[in-house]
Amino acid sequence: SSQTITGNFANVIHGLNANHLTDQVIQRSKRMILDTLGVGLLGTSTEVCHKVTQYSKVYSSDISSTIWGHLDFRLPPLYAAFVNGVAVHSMDFDDTWHPATHPSGAVLPAVIALSEAFPQKKKISGLDLLLAFNVGIEVQGRLLRFSSEARNIPKRY
Repeated sequence: SSQTITGNFANVIHGLNANHLTDQVIQRSKRMILDTLGVGLLGTSTEVCHKVTQYSKVYSSDISSTIWGHLDFRLPPLYAAFVNGVAVHSMDFDDTWHPATHPSGAVLPAVIALSEAFPQKKKISGLDLLLAFNVGIEVQGRLLRFSSEARNIPKRY
């Protein structure tokens, strides 16, 4: 039977597992993660990050994740990912590829925030985190390839 593009995409993503993480992918992923954390920690000092942090404080919850650079409060995963993502991108030194997108700044804060929200008895492993990170990067890259809008970005600049 013929498969739709969306169905094929979903099957590929659903089929990814830790066996697909080669040594090279793991090493590059670790470098991307370390770079993103460094840029994010630097970004916590920016004005825009301070603003979104203050804004998000009203959303406290029992299920919570870390706000990078702040030990005094935590936020629900959605808002923690938002604040940490703003911190990463506020310096505009986060990684990029062509056509223009910043893969790690969108993926890593969400993966970390969600991983922290798991109950203690269901914590994920480092390998699980690397897999989730790479699945997020793969989804972003494939969506970018599907986008005719993204394909035209270089022509506009």
